[in-house]
Amino acid sequence: MLIAQDLACLRGDRLLFKHVNFTLSAGGLLTVLGENGSGKSSLLRMICGLLSPELGNLSWCNTPIKQAPESYHANLTYIGHLNGLKDDLTPVENLQISARLAGQSSTTKLALEALTSMGIARCANLPTGVLSQGQKRRVALSRLWLNNSRLWVLDEPFSALDSASIDILAAHINAHMAGGGMCVITTHQEVSLNALTSQTLRLSA
Repeated sequence: MLIAQDLACLRGDRLLFKHVNFTLSAGGLLTVLGENGSGKSSLLRMICGLLSPELGNLSWCNTPIKQAPESYHANLTYIGHLNGLKDDLTPVENLQISARLAGQSSTTKLALEALTSMGIARCANLPTGVLSQGQKRRVALSRLWLNNSRLWVLDEPFSALDSASIDILAAHINAHMAGGGMCVITTHQEVSLNALTSQTLRLSA
């Protein structure tokens, strides 16, 4: 269970948001909405422990995440608005490095299977830098097929994807939640996601 209590975010002299509260449990989905500049990405980075709240607390399984960061991050996968890929490496190499950094093993076979799931295996051995933005996005999202973390935090995961890729990713997110996983997501697109519990948090700029 992930619990946020009275979170506030200050960037420079500007208060992006305050009094943000939510509880996310197994099978749950939290969709964060708001205009550009309202603090959506900042909230996701806060949930990931990459940004400290000005006020408030985040806890995982009733323990503040700052008290047990290694345990928390072992249960977390974050895919930000940027893809986080190295252009001089192939998609396979990028996935394998990401897996190792997350403390997980990934063989070439598993990486290829993940890329196949997102329909990008034909580019597996090309330098990532030559791929289109949509192809790079699919490579980054293939990480979701290589981990067993319980909490997925996804910033605009459907951006730059075609309709077929959106359907594939939505089905995988639904399967994750059906198996007891949790998801926090920002999106500007209307995508059908099913969860045991679903809630929407709207931030105001």
